[in-house]
Amino acid sequence: MAGFFGLFNYEKEGPGISKNAPKKKTFIVFFETFFRNFWKFITINLVYGIISLPQITSGLASAGFTHVARNTARDKHSFGLSDFFDTIKKNWKQALGAGIINTLVYAIIIFDLWFFYTPVKGVFGIIGLGLMLSVLVIFTMMNYFIWTLMITFKFKLKQIYKNSFNFAVINLKKNFLCFFVLLLVHAVYVGILFLFQRFWHIVLSLEIMIYILTYPGFKFLLVQYCCFPAIKKYIIDPYYEEHPDEDIEKRKDLGIEVDEPKPVVEGEDGEEESENVFED
Repeated sequence: MAGFFGLFNYEKEGPGISKNAPKKKTFIVFFETFFRNFWKFITINLVYGIISLPQITSGLASAGFTHVARNTARDKHSFGLSDFFDTIKKNWKQALGAGIINTLVYAIIIFDLWFFYTPVKGVFGIIGLGLMLSVLVIFTMMNYFIWTLMITFKFKLKQIYKNSFNFAVINLKKNFLCFFVLLLVHAVYVGILFLFQRFWHIVLSLEIMIYILTYPGFKFLLVQYCCFPAIKKYIIDPYYEEHPDEDIEKRKDLGIEVDEPKPVVEGEDGEEESENVFED
């Protein structure tokens, strides 16, 4: 079955999560998952960087990596590069379109920031600078959701951006946490460069290499831990509360606990309950 808007339409087996497994702090689980998949991410990080070199194709790479990170975060087996390219193939039109849109939006935001900052134009400049910084933060938070919504549901591109904006607001606390952790990572890179500025050319070369081979996987996995719970809470759970017997195995594959459906009992007229109406 394809499920809700094509949700959980997977054919590959996953390990699942035991209901009796002890619960750990989310940040501990995140780092355990990241380091457990460290070497697998390195290859995908490199491919991600190559595909993203032309900025307008960065959306393709983001969609592919999001699928790998989502499955990894949900403790579902991922075939790495195979899943990465399969996801690009299935979503290339929307991913390419979103990549172009994001490139244009960020270019406009950066231009506006430069315009209001150089030189600062009094009160008007301060207000404009503050407004554009707010837009930058909100749009960046929207990007935490755009790719997951794209590869998980059959939404149109307009719906994806609308829902991403909604999630940027309603999941604000965790979005800020994700934003500042990623900002802190960049600050550490810059701080190390200043700390060893006498050897800046060597340090910079090492940092660029480490950044390319590690940062994308760290970012996409962190985004899943911060943002997927909101998608589950506001989209997935409400739907399956009304349709509890649908996509049982597929929800298990994604690491979502479900109650087993009751056996089908024939009615007095001898007819069984109707089957799931969702198509494969």
